[in-house]
Amino acid sequence: MMSKLGRRRMLATTAVAAAGATGSFITSAHAAPEAQKITPELIAAAKKEGKVTWYTSVDLVLAEKVAKAFEAKYPGVSLRVERSGAERNFQRIGQEYASKIYNCDVVNSSDAAHLIIWKRESLLAAYVPEDVARDFPALHKDPDGMFASWRVTVCPIAYNTKLVKAEDAPKSYADLLDPKWSGKIVKAHPGYSGTIMTATQQMSRDLGWPWF
Repeated sequence: MMSKLGRRRMLATTAVAAAGATGSFITSAHAAPEAQKITPELIAAAKKEGKVTWYTSVDLVLAEKVAKAFEAKYPGVSLRVERSGAERNFQRIGQEYASKIYNCDVVNSSDAAHLIIWKRESLLAAYVPEDVARDFPALHKDPDGMFASWRVTVCPIAYNTKLVKAEDAPKSYADLLDPKWSGKIVKAHPGYSGTIMTATQQMSRDLGWPWF
């Protein structure tokens, strides 16, 4: 959830969640904020603001269903869906904040690194919905209450077994820093948020590269 927290934004997080991420989150010495209840006063205040904007990378059909469910539960507060790839959303938010444009209220990303960067740059507001506090395991929520996982995307390292032996294959992303892999790594363009990975893999095979 982006900073400049408003009541409608607090309300929206109960329906759409703050983020999608993988793995464990950065530890903190501070206690997470207390869980927030949805009160009649909060709903009334959200109705005064009128709408909430959600940047998301989930399938558009699913996003629109979430929006309809939210609006049915909280009539008088509209949920505007801005759907694009996770990387494009990340770039857009960075550009908007650099121009002092605060359009995004709630954001969902399939890349956990985005949440870490937004938190580091103080773009997120701490907020813990009741269901997150109650139902989410510690592994899937930020200890400072900045974000929680909604969906998990796995990004593994793959390699061409015809060119690379199992014992020589990289075991971590840090291993890819070895100079021996220079010029032999293929990655989908981030602007497409992984949507061309199949084509990338096919290209790698055609060129005889070990692909990752």
